[in-house]
Amino acid sequence: MSAAKKTALTVLSAALLPVLTALPAHADDKPGAKQPQPPASMSTVGGAQLGLPGTQVRLGRGAPVLPKEVSGRSWIVADAESGDVLASHNAHWRLPPASTLKMLFADTVLPRLPKSQVYKVKDSDLAGVGAGSSLVGIKEDHTYSVHDMWLGVFLRSGNDAVHVLSEMNGGWDKTARDMQSHAEELQALDTTVVSPDGYDAKGQVSSAYDLTLIARSGMQKKDFREYASTTTADFPGEKKKGKKRESFQIQTTNRLLTGAYGVEPYNGLAGVKNGNTTHAGATFTGVAQRGEKVLLVTVMNPSANESSAVYKEAARLLDWGFEASGKVTPVGELVPPRSVDTEQGGAGARGGSGKSAQGGAGAGDTAVAKDARTRVSASDEGAGGVGTALAITGGVLVVLAAGVLLVNRRWPLPALARRRRRP
Repeated sequence: MSAAKKTALTVLSAALLPVLTALPAHADDKPGAKQPQPPASMSTVGGAQLGLPGTQVRLGRGAPVLPKEVSGRSWIVADAESGDVLASHNAHWRLPPASTLKMLFADTVLPRLPKSQVYKVKDSDLAGVGAGSSLVGIKEDHTYSVHDMWLGVFLRSGNDAVHVLSEMNGGWDKTARDMQSHAEELQALDTTVVSPDGYDAKGQVSSAYDLTLIARSGMQKKDFREYASTTTADFPGEKKKGKKRESFQIQTTNRLLTGAYGVEPYNGLAGVKNGNTTHAGATFTGVAQRGEKVLLVTVMNPSANESSAVYKEAARLLDWGFEASGKVTPVGELVPPRSVDTEQGGAGARGGSGKSAQGGAGAGDTAVAKDARTRVSASDEGAGGVGTALAITGGVLVVLAAGVLLVNRRWPLPALARRRRRP
C-alpha cells in the first residue's frame, strides 16, 4: 500500500472514530437468531443524529469507551440539567413501554388531585384491570387517600391504583387523552397512549428518548420526586368489622433503589420507574447524581440472559456517563416543552412560539441554554418517614436518606432566548 493511501486511511479512521453507529442491537444474540431491527430512519426531535439507527456517541480525548455488556434494544444517557444527550442507541425506536408509561400518567394526573383527598373505591373503578397486572391491593368499598394511591403506583406499580386515580380524573379514556396531550406538549412525539397503566395494548409505544423527557419533566414536581424516591411505606389494609383497620408495608420494585436479586443499590439513584410485561420486556428509567453531575438513563428491552439485566445495564451506562461527562460531544439534546416561550425566554411561559427541535442538535433556536436556571421548591419527607427525603440546600436538590442527591436545577431554554436576553 502506498504512503498516500495509508495516510488517507488514517485520516478517514480518525474522522470516523468519534461517531460509532450501527452497533448490534443485542450484544449477545445467538447466531442465526432473528431479531427485530430498528427503522432505517426515526424521529429527529432533539437532533438529526438521534434519528439514526445504532449506537450514537462522539468520544473525545480521554473518554471511556461504552460498556460492552449492554443489550437493550434502545437506550439513552443524558445530562438531566443541560439536556445534552451523551450517548444513545436507537433513541427514537418506538417500543412498548410497560409500566415506565406510569411516569407520564403521574406527570399528567398528579397535579390535578390533592394528595389529602380521600376516595371510596367502587366496584366499577377496578373493572378492566388486566389479567396478571401488578397490584398494590386496593379493595372496593374501602377508602384511600390520593397520597396512598400514588405510593401504590410508584412503589408497587399498582394497576389497580392507576385505574382508581384515572376514574377520579374523569375516566379511563379521558385520562389516556390527557396523557397523549401532555406527551405532545413535552414533545414526546414517539409516544402513543392506549392504556394509562402501561399494560400491553395494541399500538401503545414510546421510546427511550420520550421516557427520558417524561422523567425529566416529572422530577421537577415535588410530589413526583417524593414518590419516585420512596423505598418503603405503609399502605392501608382491609377493614374488618369491629377491628381497627391495619396497614401493611410495601416496598419499591425499583431494584437500583433498594438492592435485591443480585442487584446492588446504585449510589446516588433517586428514582424513577421500572416496568416489565410480556410484550415490552423489561424497561427502566433512572436518575442519579455524583458530585454536581445529574444524569438520566433509559434502557428498553435488554436481551441479555443475566438476571435483572435492565438494572445492571442502566448502572453500567450511568457509570460510563459520569466518567465520560465533559469528554464527549453531545449527539443531541432533550428538547424543552412546546410551551417554553422562545421569544420571551421564560421557562414554561405560555403564549410563546414554542418552537420544537426537529432539526439537528445545535440549531440556534433549539439548543439548550445551560446557564438558564429554574429553581424547584423543596420537597417533603417520604411517606411515613421511611422513604428517601428530598430537600433543597443552596439551590441543589439532595437525597438526605440515601446520602446523595437528585435533579433538576435547570430548565431547558433555547439558546436563541439566552442570546436575546443579553445586551
